[in-house]
Amino acid sequence: MHLLHAPDAPVADQIAFEDFLKVDIRIGTVVGAEEFPEARKPSLKLRIDFGPAIGVKRSCAQIAALYKPDDLIGRQVAAVVNFPPRQIGKALSEVLTIGFADDQERVVLFSPDVPVPNGARLF
Repeated sequence: MHLLHAPDAPVADQIAFEDFLKVDIRIGTVVGAEEFPEARKPSLKLRIDFGPAIGVKRSCAQIAALYKPDDLIGRQVAAVVNFPPRQIGKALSEVLTIGFADDQERVVLFSPDVPVPNGARLF
């Protein structure tokens, strides 16, 4: 397992609360998902609706090991919405979908256990 993802990895350096507030993590609903075979690691291309203030954004997520595109439609996921877009091969990823590595290094999505409004911010 990658050292940063390991459950016994050391705690990161302390940051100020103001630094945490700079990371804008929101909930959105997956409205589109497709396979991304050109990616180096098993990935999917997602379209996520973050509500009227942010809109629909694209994300390339390394989640194909556990998730199929059709199973994700309608699912709420968390993502960082204020990172600059990244070019991932031929695709543009506008938000960073958040997950945790399981014991086999597969990404498990982070999402609320009850529905919340699209665009709701983590605090």
